[in-house]
This record gives sequence, structure tokens and C-alpha cells, in this order.
Amino acid sequence: MAEIIKSKLAKAREFIAFRVGEQDFCVDVMSVREIRGWTPATALPQSPSYMRGVINLRGAVLPIVDLAARLGFALSEPSARHVIIVTQVDQQVVGLLVDAVSDILTVTDETIQQTPEIASQATKAFIRGILAIENRMISLLALDSVFPPVEAKAA
Repeated sequence: MAEIIKSKLAKAREFIAFRVGEQDFCVDVMSVREIRGWTPATALPQSPSYMRGVINLRGAVLPIVDLAARLGFALSEPSARHVIIVTQVDQQVVGLLVDAVSDILTVTDETIQQTPEIASQATKAFIRGILAIENRMISLLALDSVFPPVEAKAA
């Protein structure tokens, strides 16, 4: 019995759930560095429409991605209730502008269902799976696809 409990606990993963518009999303808690309130960003010229700009995060320049716009929804109108989730994948650190953080979820791999086959390739690029929890459908984001591509430095 103890072996079964250990194996189930070993497969448990934690995700931070948040809202973007009317939809729920989540990311692995291990890729989240911090959650902070909305701070107006300084726009950068010639940046994609989903890039809100940059903010000063304790002396470091942090790019801010409007997650709603990045996922193909309408551009957000940030207010005091919006938050920035500071995330990191490999060496890239990016702030994600979302409506609100809602939960910390602890789930097993068996809880994560595959993205439906009828979904477009673009959807599958952004969504790693779906969690059906408490009458909610929560999409698991693929952060490496959400982050803006890092352009090669000129020689």
C-alpha cells in the first residue's frame, strides 16, 4: 500500500492556474519565478502586437507578453486587477500579462488529457494538454511556444 501511495505522489505535479478572458490556463509552478501586480510597460518600436513592452524588475529589463493577444484573443486592457506572471524557460525570462491568478493545482499525469485531434496545429503548439477539474476545463500552456522567438544575434 505504501508503494502505491509513493508512486502516485511521485507523479503529482503542481500548476498555477489563471484566467485570460473567460478561459482558464495553467503553467508548471517550476517555471514561475514570481507573481506581481500590473505595472505599465514601456513600449518598444517594431515589436509584435502581443508585446506590451518592458518593465524594470529589480534592475533587469523584463519583456511583457499580453497572453490574450499572443493566444489570438483581443488585446487586454490592463487594470489594477491584472497580474504579471514572471516565467522562465531555459535562460529566457518573460512576464505574462493575465487577468488573475486563481489556484495552485496538484494533479497527476493521468489527469492531463491530450489536446483534441480536431484542434489546429497552432492550438496544439500552444496547448500541451487539458485538465478537467471541478467542472472547469483548464488548458496547460506550452511556455516555450508562448515566448517570443529569440532572434539570432548579428555577428
